[in-house]
Amino acid sequence: MPRPILATIHPEALRHNLEQLRRAAGDSRVWAVVKANAYGHGIERTLEGLRAADGFALLDLDEAQRVRDWGWRGPILLLEGVFEQRDLEICSRLGLWHVVHCEAQIDMLAAHKTNVPQRVFLKMNSGMNRLGFKPEHYRSAWSRLNALPQVDEISLITHFSDADTPKGIASAIEHFAKATRDLPGERSLNNSAAILRHMGEAGLALDSDWVRAGIALYGSAPDFPEHGITHWNLQPTMTLASKIIATQSLGEGDSVGYGSHFVAAGSMRIGVVACGYADGYPRICPTGTPVLVNGIRTRTVGRVSMDMLTVDLTPIPDAALGSEVVLWGRASNGAVLGIDEVAASAQTIGYELMCALAPRVPVAVDSAG
Repeated sequence: MPRPILATIHPEALRHNLEQLRRAAGDSRVWAVVKANAYGHGIERTLEGLRAADGFALLDLDEAQRVRDWGWRGPILLLEGVFEQRDLEICSRLGLWHVVHCEAQIDMLAAHKTNVPQRVFLKMNSGMNRLGFKPEHYRSAWSRLNALPQVDEISLITHFSDADTPKGIASAIEHFAKATRDLPGERSLNNSAAILRHMGEAGLALDSDWVRAGIALYGSAPDFPEHGITHWNLQPTMTLASKIIATQSLGEGDSVGYGSHFVAAGSMRIGVVACGYADGYPRICPTGTPVLVNGIRTRTVGRVSMDMLTVDLTPIPDAALGSEVVLWGRASNGAVLGIDEVAASAQTIGYELMCALAPRVPVAVDSAG
């Protein structure tokens, strides 16, 4: 019998979440962002659930090839653009659109020999200070691109650094609006947080021809802890579940795990779960991290080990060997433990937990959706 740990991907939840984001986005077309192997879910496991998207946005050519191999013939956008000139040949072959965020990428296009002009998305640095042209240099970059026979349509794109915070997007929109005034081309502005929090609130956000739905597609609230997934009507798309493989009875003063970080205040029973940091569960999670046992909420106790962790069985007196343990996601009885809650306990975000799922964890796709 294999070790009783399993990650399950839920296509129906992906469909549901995409629909929620589409409703919030109004008339904008929706990129489904599948970078980082679909946020750790596996591109091939998520595509069916995201079939209703208008396009797929990702990072590298291997991911793009996999989406094409699946049969997708619609738009695919490389969010970081190309990394060397020969990548442009693959863009032509696969019909990829790509971001241009620096002068070197314009130089690559200028030197590229092709009979098929390319669709590009010119990126503005509107305050994130990662990729893109500063507002004062944006129009000159657009003029360079517009003069190239290798370039077909130029779309305009930026990324918000504070859509999930009280600072919001007003300043970034102001920079973008001023620098792009009267420039032709479609706009792509809004990430998950901006779609859910600001569409319809800030005027220019409504003029986003394309929005980029990322983390919210995967059942994580982009502005947690201010809002959870219930507030945004999102569903978990990944469940990490295991089972109790042993139980122990503790008396007052007994400790649990390495370093004796948890000491029982009185008599209690604990369950040992086949899941640890080698499976991608954060070692930093302290005593008190939420977990579901037989669909009932309880807590971890003691330090997370490489292959095991321990949970308090006080609220679940009937728990025994083989009882279901949900580390995040949906239990068999329908109870939900949002990944954001576990991530917050680990002082991180849901993105990291999804992407950190270890290769040794088997993954299944929920045939019921």
